[in-house]
Amino acid sequence: MTDSGGGCCRCCCSFIFTLGLTALFMWLSLRTSNPSCSIDKFYLPALNKSSNYSQNTSIFFDVKLKNDNKDKGIYYDAVNLSFYYIKNTTRFFGNFTVVKFYQGHKKTAFKHGIVKASGDEWEAVFQEVSNGTPVVFGVDLATAVRFKIMAWKTKRHKIMVKGNVTVNNQGIKESKKVGKLKSGALKRGSSYRALLGLLVIFSLLILDFGFWI
Repeated sequence: MTDSGGGCCRCCCSFIFTLGLTALFMWLSLRTSNPSCSIDKFYLPALNKSSNYSQNTSIFFDVKLKNDNKDKGIYYDAVNLSFYYIKNTTRFFGNFTVVKFYQGHKKTAFKHGIVKASGDEWEAVFQEVSNGTPVVFGVDLATAVRFKIMAWKTKRHKIMVKGNVTVNNQGIKESKKVGKLKSGALKRGSSYRALLGLLVIFSLLILDFGFWI
């Protein structure tokens, strides 16, 4: 009787331990990280006094999208960018849309874009530059992504980030560092994470109960 009970207990503990490891493996496999978004290059020819393109009221930029996930690809919906001139009041410049695309794991994408502003928006900007003052532009980015985990795709997760870019009197982004776009307003689906978390906790509780038996 004692051997039978001990064998049953060992079998039960072994099953619970395996269940816990499986839950932990699933947790690690399904855990995802949002892509990092940043402005890599930002150039306004009209603000460059040494160039012959003073009438070119366009913004040339590169947006950098990086997938840091080791084994998960990302399907991007259309990536929408909005540009503003920031001073005492905010002046809207224009929009640009990056068409939807797929990005493999541990990959980085650079998307080139051009936004053309009308003459009215440039009056305040030129006044700032003529005084030798750097000007600041705001950039908003909004998209939705789905993560590819093996052959499975998650539901869409909304991403909304923003940041500022400071431009000098040569029309170039003042800092050579990548201008990261950040926000606390990241909406991510977490139902499957909550389910796995409950499974791990439940397994640990059962394991603890089996130990005391």
